[in-house]
Amino acid sequence: MQTNFTEQQLKEPGIQRANEILRTCVHCGFCTATCPTYQVLGDELDSPRGRIYLIKDMLENQRTPDEKTVKHIDRCLSCLACMTTCPSGVHYMHLIDHAREYVENNYKRPLSDRLLRWVLAQIIPYPTRFRLALLGAKIGRPFAFLMPDARLRAMLEMAPKTIPPVSRNDDPQSFAPVEPKKKRVALMTGCAQKALNTDINDATIRLLTRLGCEVVVAKGAGCCGALTHHMGKSDQAHASAAANIRAWVAEMDGDGLDAIVINTSGCGTTVKDYGHMFRNDPLAADAARVSGLAMDISELLVKLDVPKGEDKGITVAYHAACSLQHGQKIKTHPKDLLKKAGFKVVEPADSHLCCGSAGTYNLLQPEISKQLKARKIKTLEAKTPDIIAAGNIGCMMQIGSGTGVPVVHTVELLDWATGGPKPRALTDG
Repeated sequence: MQTNFTEQQLKEPGIQRANEILRTCVHCGFCTATCPTYQVLGDELDSPRGRIYLIKDMLENQRTPDEKTVKHIDRCLSCLACMTTCPSGVHYMHLIDHAREYVENNYKRPLSDRLLRWVLAQIIPYPTRFRLALLGAKIGRPFAFLMPDARLRAMLEMAPKTIPPVSRNDDPQSFAPVEPKKKRVALMTGCAQKALNTDINDATIRLLTRLGCEVVVAKGAGCCGALTHHMGKSDQAHASAAANIRAWVAEMDGDGLDAIVINTSGCGTTVKDYGHMFRNDPLAADAARVSGLAMDISELLVKLDVPKGEDKGITVAYHAACSLQHGQKIKTHPKDLLKKAGFKVVEPADSHLCCGSAGTYNLLQPEISKQLKARKIKTLEAKTPDIIAAGNIGCMMQIGSGTGVPVVHTVELLDWATGGPKPRALTDG
């Protein structure tokens, strides 16, 4: 694609990167075939190719974003299926992130939009605040039908039936390995996950210590910054990321780390991109070190000696989170681990398509999200599984809110198969 940025514009790092990305696009349109919003809406401007044209025009002309452009940018899930499909290697993720930041800095949204986005940014990344909000939503859920705004109804409907107790395992501390120590790893405990499902981190710690890892929860680490990053709120996102970088570098320079383990794939995609996010920052070198050590839990487990289990007679439908299969290019590890543990693993049709969760997308774009959720659940249930497994808390909440099949994290099943407790989701029913 031909671009026409001025020399002055190209001095700005974000524009320079956008120019590089735009120039790799050859207009082929392969991305439209795998774009969930294009599948649902059928509008070229709701495909990656269409959004690329809108973004190019907006950035080149330093134009104040208009309502039409913002609408189509907002409708992007950031599922990154287009990056898996693209034969030219267009790094759409960096382009859409820059476009969102540009919109945030140059477009005045309606007051209701600004308030909603501010509330989400001030609540979800903070576990205590989020717990209180979930409690309020749980109380208000019976009155959701009275809400005039579909987004407010979606917020109330998102609240889980039960709010899990606080886990002390999320506090800064170190867990000694059961077996002779093989590795020392830092576990990212996250933010929303600590309010929505405390079992995932607990299962991860049990499993890793059982397999010979010392597990450290670093002091000062918290939200990865993904939620605010994808809303274009770069200052807030970078502050969260910087806190993590400093916390993990302190461990790396202290007793050392072999890996930074992440069990929420949406966070993992962001942490692995810290090197790019901070490329022009004094923290650049440390950010690159952190990104280099970041691993999804499944990446670490395939390097460890996970014991082979007997056939359990349980069928698990594996839902591939977009951030894992498209963002991190991890496609086989979770399935291989589940099979090795003794589960029968099946995959739904169109497994490359998003479930519609996508961070806060199901709250900001509830109508599109509901359509994608319905499609995903239909394909999963068509496999008649006993359990649905996923590696991302957002996907688990999204799918779990629309199906009677238990939805659990992959690591919970692996923990159970190697001596841990039966996942709560399989006992509550």
